[in-house]
Amino acid sequence: MRRNHAGNAVRLKHVKIITKPNGRRFTYLAVPGHKLVRLPDAPKDSAEFLMAYSAALAAAKTDKQGRKVATGSIAAAIVSYQLSAEFCGMAITTRQQRRGHLSKIADTWGTARLSDLRASHIEADIAKLQPHPANNRRKVWRSLCVWAKKSRLIANDPSAEVEKAKTAKSDGFKPWTNEEIAAFREHWPVTKPQRLAMELIYWTAARASDSVRIGPGMVTKDGWLSFRQRKTGSEVSIPFNRALPDFALDMQADLDLLMAAISHAPRHMTWLVTARGKPRSEKAFSSWFAEAAADAGIAGKSAHGLRKSRAMALAEAGATAHQIAAWTGHESLSEVQRYSKAADRKRILSSTNKEQNLETISTKNGNLSANA
Repeated sequence: MRRNHAGNAVRLKHVKIITKPNGRRFTYLAVPGHKLVRLPDAPKDSAEFLMAYSAALAAAKTDKQGRKVATGSIAAAIVSYQLSAEFCGMAITTRQQRRGHLSKIADTWGTARLSDLRASHIEADIAKLQPHPANNRRKVWRSLCVWAKKSRLIANDPSAEVEKAKTAKSDGFKPWTNEEIAAFREHWPVTKPQRLAMELIYWTAARASDSVRIGPGMVTKDGWLSFRQRKTGSEVSIPFNRALPDFALDMQADLDLLMAAISHAPRHMTWLVTARGKPRSEKAFSSWFAEAAADAGIAGKSAHGLRKSRAMALAEAGATAHQIAAWTGHESLSEVQRYSKAADRKRILSSTNKEQNLETISTKNGNLSANA
């Protein structure tokens, strides 16, 4: 299966159309080494066609996949769902995460009929998981069932009745403090790749999945560092070789340190490379950077924490929630608004005595009264 990027359509592999002498056209699945399988005379993006196609394709690859797929089963629906425009339109990382859950669902429930699926089955599936993984699995079930109902494969969505698991409140990744950033800089000189990684993430607020792909080719002629986020697919542009916005003027020193670190990087399509000059992978990078932080005496902090630190620094510098989101690439303003509120409280509590003194005015009798 391939995607037609121009039309954003899904192209199905091994689909062959045969025209008979009388002019009638028939559609078949033509997998090399297997007999032709007749497919329905229905639009290729219809649920009926996709279900029949996925079942026939899975049957042709039974020896390779080790799993039989029957028409109308949950496994067949999963195969069809992964061929749908809804699934193919998701970000790459989202599809990768969901495929893992879908594979496990197919292992356990694949042979059951989709029409027999009930909320109790989904609840039984997620009950064996911890709260956060359970909610992730529930999200996958929801997405699958919403698509199946929309495609008229089921009349009712059983996943709608399944409640989210209760989770303990958590702030997630902890941001780095100014002291920890200074300690990392003190430990790793500007000539080291660990320092470049830290400065790059701290300035751009990029996720690890994006930071390993950032390089000189992403710097535009007018001085923006622009890249498309792997998680969301949206484009982010950050000031680089250009004048900084007013709220970021005091951050020039951070940008200068990044430039200094880049000047020591080898010439490559990406700035973060291995000792052999190859781009770093996302998974390897995260553990490599965690080790670099631990070597600098910084425990329990990750690369993602630097992303939060930049957002906090922008908020404390007076950037609005929309300006922070434009810099960091957040799709939702809810998280960046928390940074803004925290920064506003700090500014209020940090005001000087002069700012706190109430202005006074003279009354006609010469007494002073507070001007509210």
